[in-house]
Amino acid sequence: MNDYLVKALGYDGQVRAFAVRTTESVAEAQRRHDTWATASAALGRTMTASVMMASMLKGEGQITVKVEGDGPIGVILVDAKVSGDVRGYVTNPQVHFPINEHGKLDVRRAVGTSGTLTVVKDIGLREKFSGQVPIVSGELGEDFTYYFATSEQVPSAVGVGVLVNPDHSILAAGGFIIQVMPGATDETITALENRIQSIKPISTLIQEGLTPEQILEEILGTDNVKFLDKSPVQFNCVCSKERFANAMVSLGVQELQDMIDEDGKAEAQCHFCNETYHYSKEELEHLKEEAEAHYN
Repeated sequence: MNDYLVKALGYDGQVRAFAVRTTESVAEAQRRHDTWATASAALGRTMTASVMMASMLKGEGQITVKVEGDGPIGVILVDAKVSGDVRGYVTNPQVHFPINEHGKLDVRRAVGTSGTLTVVKDIGLREKFSGQVPIVSGELGEDFTYYFATSEQVPSAVGVGVLVNPDHSILAAGGFIIQVMPGATDETITALENRIQSIKPISTLIQEGLTPEQILEEILGTDNVKFLDKSPVQFNCVCSKERFANAMVSLGVQELQDMIDEDGKAEAQCHFCNETYHYSKEELEHLKEEAEAHYN
């Protein structure tokens, strides 16, 4: 099954809901970065939340999410687009700890409990919207819930989960976001709170093979959900040899000449997808000519 996201309304429009399957996208990130289990869970949870948040934007918008905790994993950085494209990486991918007291991967220990969660939204305007909140949990689901309540003033419940095989490959990943809209009744809010408290953990629902639609039906109740849209989700990076070449031209003539003199070649690696691009001496000479033409 390919990854995909669904949008829905609940309780006659009083609730907005999103659910997503990200198994293949997180698996691709794990493969490219060789993340160990706990790091995979942290990166996968962030990717899952980010792609749902991106789907809330209009047009060709995109968001960048940065989780900067005091744990050994370092920075988690994720880009996600309205189109469903998502990519991400962690500073230290080889981080893993024993299972915690709840029988889960110890994401809190990897991320840390002090630091910041930053969301930057680019919707094509001159100014980008940026919101930042302190990390309150390190488990990430609670941190995104806190972000919505504090930075966007939208009462929300965020559930994100990643299951990892013993060989560090990804078994399953996905999540949900439930948001209470203005004008929701106290009865609806109470019913929703009771259902969210009583359902199984998101990782269990994923492990049981529930689809995004079934996850929302489990949370909202079959009679309380109206599905609006379904769209694909995939790991996709926008890097290319040409993009890196353009960046190298911007370094200037002297920097390129130093590369030619010292190594006679160069390579550039993308943080987001780990792809490496190689440049021969001839290619560097050509880039230097471009730089000369540009700066003279």
